[in-house]
Amino acid sequence: MANFIGNLSLTGFLDGITATGIILSCVIFGLLSFYKARKLEAKLLSWAGLNMVFVGCLWLGPATDFFHVLITENNLEPMHLYSWLSYIWVLPATVTGYYIGAELMMPEKKKIIVGIYTVIGVIFEVLVFTAPITAVSIFGIKIEPVFIINQPIEGDLIDSGFNRASLAYWIILFLQISIIIFLTIGYAIKAKQSIGELRKKFTYLSIASLFFFICGLFDSILPPGPYLAAWRGMMMTYSLWMYLGLKT
Repeated sequence: MANFIGNLSLTGFLDGITATGIILSCVIFGLLSFYKARKLEAKLLSWAGLNMVFVGCLWLGPATDFFHVLITENNLEPMHLYSWLSYIWVLPATVTGYYIGAELMMPEKKKIIVGIYTVIGVIFEVLVFTAPITAVSIFGIKIEPVFIINQPIEGDLIDSGFNRASLAYWIILFLQISIIIFLTIGYAIKAKQSIGELRKKFTYLSIASLFFFICGLFDSILPPGPYLAAWRGMMMTYSLWMYLGLKT
């Protein structure tokens, strides 16, 4: 369905508009959290604001390609710029997310948890920027390319998938598993152990991390299509659930 809008197909339009929606919702609630945190002197809410902005920027690649196609009728070049724009935010999103989780659930082990995920995030970023689409050798060790990027069909946005032979793919898989176990299930357990307002807040945080897990997983394993509006629509509410869980 080429030329649905300008030079975009329906799939390309949905891909771009939903990515833009995620960024806008996360930035808006992130800034709102900063404002609220300043009034309440709430440190954790400030971290939540940072996390919302960084998480939203994970969709900067498709959003940028979307507007590039609208304006120039061509996809981004070089195409791995699409991947860099999105995955540069994995490290700050990971660190802020696990700082919040550790502070709420295991404050005595916060430094250890944040330290471990910081090291993992740094390794991921090094791989992304040293071998995005071509294998390289570092100290005699072959580093497999991180992404497999195919020439997009006319009217569609770039689809950047992970190379399963790359260590970066397994890092992302580990981070996804960590989200569902440590954050989603962890917050749910804390909700069950709590009562009243605190129970609601941990439930909101569990919903937020679950939606992030679902969207991140499906975006990683499925090509863009009309159905992506479903999981990205859920992801647009991520920052709202985070805000509700930490606003006081």
